[in-house]
Amino acid sequence: MTVDGTPLILVAEDDRAVRTALERALDLEGYRVHAVGDGEALLAAVAEVHPDLIVLDVMMPRLDGLSACRRLRSQGDRTPILVLTARAEIPDRVSGLDAGADDYLPKPFALDELLARIRALLRRNHSAEPDDGITVADLRIDPAGRRVWRGGRKVELSRTEFDLLELLARNSGVVLDASTIYDRIWGYDFGPDSKNLAVYIGYLRRKTEEAGEERLIQTVRGVGYTLRPS
Repeated sequence: MTVDGTPLILVAEDDRAVRTALERALDLEGYRVHAVGDGEALLAAVAEVHPDLIVLDVMMPRLDGLSACRRLRSQGDRTPILVLTARAEIPDRVSGLDAGADDYLPKPFALDELLARIRALLRRNHSAEPDDGITVADLRIDPAGRRVWRGGRKVELSRTEFDLLELLARNSGVVLDASTIYDRIWGYDFGPDSKNLAVYIGYLRRKTEEAGEERLIQTVRGVGYTLRPS
């Protein structure tokens, strides 16, 4: 539970060295941290400390991470969950999202990326209370009404264009790779040779920059795409 504007992050990781490293890193970033070592302890901690976000390892004793995630969602708990997994294959990532996780990060991971994804999830959660609008620079998105504005100009988008822009905006500042985007938007990874994503990025750039506005959708070569001011 946020206290004095400081979010509380619940870390569930059975590897003591990793758990300690995460506690220290998050503490240095200014977060309050509560850490546990198994899935059963996670469920008890959620009821006790009411975290703002959960960082959840998949492989844990007593109750694995995905089972814990499913149980929380079945109880109506909507706390943002970032899953850490050593399994990076697409079916494993899809299983995590299907279990109710909001995002996943394969191990080993870079600390900067973990922190960026945590910031994005916290922003996303905050934006849903009570106004679910998303704002990045002068780009405004109304998810409920599926409307987009750039400055005072309304931007007309197709369904897929809107879903893609919303995904990028909800993860503003985080570089999403093509596989992640394909999974979230199309539910299938078309592979490295597909030009489908590049085509839709082109559509979005033309429509959001139609009046000469600054580019917001950035290409990170060899990695993927992110939405942020230049």
